[in-house]
Amino acid sequence: MRPSFGELFGEDLPAYFVMLMMGFGVATFVAARLAKRSGLDHEVIIDLSLLSLITGVLGGRILHVFADGYFWDYVHLCTNPDAVIWRSVETASECKELGGRWDLHASLCHALERDCFAWAEFWNGGLAYYGGLLVATAAGIAFLRREGFPLGKGVDIVGAVLPIGIFFGRIGCFFGGCCFGLPTHAKLGMAFPSGSAASYQQFRDGLIASKNLPSLPVHPTQLYEAAGCLLLALWLVGYLLPRKRFDGQVLLVFLAAYALLRFAVEYLRADDRGALLGLSTSQLIGVLILAAVAAVWLPLARKAQRVRSAAA
Repeated sequence: MRPSFGELFGEDLPAYFVMLMMGFGVATFVAARLAKRSGLDHEVIIDLSLLSLITGVLGGRILHVFADGYFWDYVHLCTNPDAVIWRSVETASECKELGGRWDLHASLCHALERDCFAWAEFWNGGLAYYGGLLVATAAGIAFLRREGFPLGKGVDIVGAVLPIGIFFGRIGCFFGGCCFGLPTHAKLGMAFPSGSAASYQQFRDGLIASKNLPSLPVHPTQLYEAAGCLLLALWLVGYLLPRKRFDGQVLLVFLAAYALLRFAVEYLRADDRGALLGLSTSQLIGVLILAAVAAVWLPLARKAQRVRSAAA
């Protein structure tokens, strides 16, 4: 069964969703404090956070559907539920509890009925970070301009707290069992329980005899990325933000640093990543982001230098 933190008003609280909301809350709190410390309107930052949450989830879910290898599963859930596994469970009772139909012959859980909106159920896990970043960035820039908020200072605050949100999100991924790594004999390796996404993947790859066995130890890539983002957040908030040389620098440093971190972690991921030119979808997007950062860094730095020289 999917990990949860209990129930609220009779509804299950998936661990992934709870951690996602915790990340949003902590990042919003820190961003508002940073805005107030800089003498800026913190209420605009709170509104920006709400907008970013909505647009980020939308963009992240859309990229997940199209780039993470689940597109046809969502199509089949709407057209032919028997063609897709409904949930990674081990028994008929678990399948029934989750609203599925147990296939006794194949020992698989299928959807009880067609569901044409399964692709939108982000609370069950499945958000592609870069999709959320791109959509939320476009919406956020438009919002800050409409509100007359200093754009460079606004995006720097956002850039400083974004890794906080990713930290909590990746902890949620760990609880949910998604975004797992390749098998490893290293001491850091962790085995996921029977019926987990890692077990299913390793069973399909012929590494274990049954999907109902615990997975082989794998790289906890979710925790690798979470640790990297936590360190990045501490450095951006505690050191770079008060010492930045030009507006926009903090966001650019975050984008470049996360792209490099994610590029490295992708080599250890074992879940379906999509591939083109030997690189995963996230690695290709990361390369484009690094190129964009390099293209705008010098113009922004030179503009800030001209302003400082004129004011001297």
